[in-house]
Amino acid sequence: MNIKLDLKNKIYIRKLVLSGLFLALCLLLPFVTGQIQQIGQMLAPMHLPVLLCGVVCGPLWGAAVGLTAPLLRYALFGMPPIFPMGLSMAFELCVYGLVIGLLYNLLPKKPWGIYLSLLTSMLLGRVVWGCARLVFAGIKGGSFTFAMFISGAFTTAIPGIICQIVLVPLIVLLLQKYKLLPVKE
Repeated sequence: MNIKLDLKNKIYIRKLVLSGLFLALCLLLPFVTGQIQQIGQMLAPMHLPVLLCGVVCGPLWGAAVGLTAPLLRYALFGMPPIFPMGLSMAFELCVYGLVIGLLYNLLPKKPWGIYLSLLTSMLLGRVVWGCARLVFAGIKGGSFTFAMFISGAFTTAIPGIICQIVLVPLIVLLLQKYKLLPVKE
């Protein structure tokens, strides 16, 4: 039985396998950073693989991994708590993967284009996270103030934000340099 794969199928299989790898990283990295007391959770270990998946595999794969990762991690390990944190993270990470993938495909593959894609996705993802937390607080009968949004989305997330701003462009530029990503000028 000889099976020939055309280019479209090879690309699909490549993206499927890489997305699985990024999803596995989303599940495993919190165990590594969880060993660092005080700042382990602030490093936002699930965000980095989702952002990279959006760049490497495209917006739909990035969105799928982002949406799935917190839900699957909860199903397997009971963390993060599903309501409201896990569901809010699922929406946030879905937006991360979708937006960075879309913008990376549209903008020039120069450092400024990578940074603009990254920063836009991080900002929009945090806004969606805040909106989700607000809706879930209303459903639960609680409150979610603007101060809580700023604290959760930015203040306590500073180590993770710095990590993402440093590592994502560096990794993307290295992948481009070694021709592991298509580069369009």
